[in-house]
Amino acid sequence: MTFVRIDGIPHHIRVDGTGTSTSTGAGPPVCLLSGGLGMCWFDWDLVVPLLTPYRTVVRFDRPGLGLSGPGPAPAHAWPTLTGEAQRIARVLDAAGVHTPVTVVGHSLAGFHCEAFARLYPERTAGLVLVDSSVEEEPRPSRAPALRNAATRACGSLLAGAGLPRALGPLLRRTAVRTVRRSRNGRGDPAPYDLVRRAYSTSRSLRGALAENATYRDQAVELDRLRERPLPDVPVTVLAAHADGESGARRWLDRQERLAEGLGGTFRVAAPAGHLVMLDRPQDVAAAVLDEPVRPFPAGQEEERTHRR
Repeated sequence: MTFVRIDGIPHHIRVDGTGTSTSTGAGPPVCLLSGGLGMCWFDWDLVVPLLTPYRTVVRFDRPGLGLSGPGPAPAHAWPTLTGEAQRIARVLDAAGVHTPVTVVGHSLAGFHCEAFARLYPERTAGLVLVDSSVEEEPRPSRAPALRNAATRACGSLLAGAGLPRALGPLLRRTAVRTVRRSRNGRGDPAPYDLVRRAYSTSRSLRGALAENATYRDQAVELDRLRERPLPDVPVTVLAAHADGESGARRWLDRQERLAEGLGGTFRVAAPAGHLVMLDRPQDVAAAVLDEPVRPFPAGQEEERTHRR
């Protein structure tokens, strides 16, 4: 467990695996895992042991989340897509990684990792999007200043009322149970002590609110950034699917169109809810290692490759 300052903010970074010389390329290939909105490094705990025999694995917490410090002054705290891509590059620098890496982004972090691949093609060895956020025709916020002011006020009100300490860990546990679709259980596998440390603080609340408030802005920024080509590297879109879920087929269609637009391979993890790394960690690892996964659904093709 390491803490490094990036733009004055203490960032929690963790590096696992058998690599001993990531800067020279003498160790195994490197992959970076980045979780979705409001998520922490330990949400990848079930995936990491499947990767570390073959990869050096880098994880980190964005400002306010996990064990990282809060963002800077409110007037400058709002996340941007370019800023998040730069953050990934700075995290890799801090971890001593200077060879190309496979970037793995879940949900909102799918935006961040795709942006990194477009802005830092020389540092990208592969791109894996895990049930990534998708916005086909994003529109900019109409009143960002008003939105930001309302978000700050909401954060101050809830923090002042003691909500994070009183209910933060419980809300986290409830959210995980609600979205999981694993046959092996739907509880939160994270140790309670880690959940308490990560979710009982006002900084985690403010960090999650800031990411949620700027979601649309980041989608618009990515849409514009797609004028830049992706590097010629493997791209995989891994979508979650659970039978009987309302809108499940439409979500798969949107994810496949994303893969087609990126010229990548489309895969399905099932049964799985949005937290694929908890429900189907083996499928996430297989996507990173470029291994086949079990066919799904029966009688249909699970993996499709779209050429750029």
